[in-house]
Amino acid sequence: MTLAHVDKIACEDTRVSGGMLSKYGIKKPLVACHDHNEKDISATLINDIKAGQRVAYISDAGMPLISDPGFRLVSGCRAADVPVTILPGANAALTALAGSGLPTDHFHFHGFLPAKAEARRKALQDLAAETGTLLFYESPQRLGDSLAAMESVWGGGRDVVVARELTKLFEEYRAGTLSDLAAHYAAAEVKGEVVVCVGPPQDTNVTVDWEAILVKALRHSTLRDAVTAVSTATGIKKSIVYARALELTADDQ
Repeated sequence: MTLAHVDKIACEDTRVSGGMLSKYGIKKPLVACHDHNEKDISATLINDIKAGQRVAYISDAGMPLISDPGFRLVSGCRAADVPVTILPGANAALTALAGSGLPTDHFHFHGFLPAKAEARRKALQDLAAETGTLLFYESPQRLGDSLAAMESVWGGGRDVVVARELTKLFEEYRAGTLSDLAAHYAAAEVKGEVVVCVGPPQDTNVTVDWEAILVKALRHSTLRDAVTAVSTATGIKKSIVYARALELTADDQ
């Protein structure tokens, strides 16, 4: 086992990694290397390697650098001409994609969406033109809000799979349309690690009920944001969507 033959192990949390390593009888010096100190600690670790030490980096779960720390360390090693060897491990995004049944020949991994609603909506609008399967990590607490935002921006017809607790005891894949899953997770209690897989846009020749999408978007967005989201998702001119939005809001008054 590689970790048993290195001189030092850098990790996100020494308590988490220490517990894991003790189960395998591995006792090595541990150095915390996480989002808050990675820039500074990387220089120290690179100097250790140059001095002849063998250093490994592990994350608390999943694979380092994939929405986890490690980028600055590897980038610094490359810049310093320090060799880096990757030992691939479990990766939630690729595991979810492989088990989702959605297209795998073209996909886009985004990681976590922004926590704030406006920034999240902007990120989704920027992804509207992507033609491959989209992969997101999401926290259980924000899953319902993120799916609702996806439905608002992209419409409810896309195929979606929510994968939870992959490779663990309570592994679950739940598939449906974006409308189905947005409605389900609006009220469901969610626990564990979550990956959201969103299928490509439906055939552009299919007629989209953009007015229905607009009505739903106006329920939880400003008029301007709803118009932008619907126009981006459907390709309908903003002027047309805006005029219809004014009619709908006038009817509600």
